[in-house]
Amino acid sequence: MVHQNAILVETIRKENRTQKLFTNFSINPFTQSYALTGKVNSIHDALMEAGEEDETMKRAIAQSRAPPTRKYIRPQTESQEIGWISQPLLTDQDHNDRRLFHNRQKTEIVKIKEKEWELNPAGSSRK
Repeated sequence: MVHQNAILVETIRKENRTQKLFTNFSINPFTQSYALTGKVNSIHDALMEAGEEDETMKRAIAQSRAPPTRKYIRPQTESQEIGWISQPLLTDQDHNDRRLFHNRQKTEIVKIKEKEWELNPAGSSRK
């Protein structure tokens, strides 16, 4: 009995060391809230109908609905690293620069087949 009580006391002491008591509660902004009708003859509902809005709650909801690139500075997971920077590196592309711009080129075989299809669209077999 003494050993079991000592183990119980040690377990409770460890739990009390790691636990925190939270007294500041709020609505989870990441879940969708639905509008519910209020109580009959409630003063609080009458004030809400007059146009009173909680600005901090509106900001929390707006931030929860924002894409991750606007919420966080850096990716939070490895999966978010792919595509995190989605803007192209070069904004003005010079189409004359052959290092960066590879235009579609037609070979002689493609040109011959295109001419054949232009002359006889129904008779040629496209393979």
